[in-house]
Amino acid sequence: MKLIDLDEIRGEEILARAIVNEEYQELLSEGAVLKKEHIFKLKELGIREVFIKDDGVDAVDMTILKVDITNKCKDKVKSIISKHIYNGNDSGMEEIIDTADKIIDDILENDDIVEQIYDIKERSSDIYEHSISTCSMAMIIALKMRLKQSLVHDIAVGCLLHDIGLRYITVEFEDIEPEDMIPKDHEEYCKHPVYGYSAVKDEEWLGKESKEIILGHHERLDGSGYPLHVTEMTIGTKIVALCDYFDEAICGIGRRRHKVHEVLEYIKAYSSIKFDKQVVEVLLDFTAVYPSKSTVITNDGSFAVVIRQNKGFPERPVLQLLSDKDGNKFTEPIVVDLLECTNVFIEKVIN
Repeated sequence: MKLIDLDEIRGEEILARAIVNEEYQELLSEGAVLKKEHIFKLKELGIREVFIKDDGVDAVDMTILKVDITNKCKDKVKSIISKHIYNGNDSGMEEIIDTADKIIDDILENDDIVEQIYDIKERSSDIYEHSISTCSMAMIIALKMRLKQSLVHDIAVGCLLHDIGLRYITVEFEDIEPEDMIPKDHEEYCKHPVYGYSAVKDEEWLGKESKEIILGHHERLDGSGYPLHVTEMTIGTKIVALCDYFDEAICGIGRRRHKVHEVLEYIKAYSSIKFDKQVVEVLLDFTAVYPSKSTVITNDGSFAVVIRQNKGFPERPVLQLLSDKDGNKFTEPIVVDLLECTNVFIEKVIN
């Protein structure tokens, strides 16, 4: 990634960073191909320099599952759930076990996976992708907690089916907090765990732990959850409740979208209150507080972009400075490792 003057742009260059105005509204997204009309308009707006992609230092993304595995699993889960018949007729739902095993195997294939940092900025609000992502996170936590293999398996299956009840409601639930729904819609939305549990409770192939997860993934330790407001949960349900909350908060399923650091701050604040303390500690140990490609402001007012993570220190990533506090752009890459520069810290996340 390098900073270049607009007069040097010839067209067809690829943006390495999104272009935002003074109100931080996005004008052109990262990855956009610069056209001559873009250059003219940007100059009109007073923008003189942009970051384009080159062979230099760039942000690095980390995914838990291979892309092909993720897509295959998502398609499989979608196909299985879409065919499920609410009256309990056999619809091949037990095929979900194979998908769960595929996810577990894919994670275990990488010996270092449980030592890596989960680095994700944002995702779509696809409920099937949400199920896969929640399952992946829950598997890492379960493996780190050294739970029995049979329990890990049941947690995986429960994860993939935890939101099956959403298929039986008609209310809108993307990018909105349940409390902001109209009372009738809120009441209906909060029934989806019961609908899901009712759909599978008589399935003999599905383990008890998996069924508990489907029913209880929105419960909280202080009784503030739903649908039953219980305070006692199985370890699998505690894990999935946390992973489900984290993932739905960043992708906007059943609540408004939030930045990762905001979600993690909430989780830390309610550790031992709403969420199990041990599960929270494991999650925080491998989740990047400031995901790669995030634009941030440091305590001295400098603008920077997160380019990579420091293993074992998710709150102290490596930054590349973009400009100083007065807005003066750096023409050469300046990399700051927050693990080494202890007097520098992130004060605000822009995007």
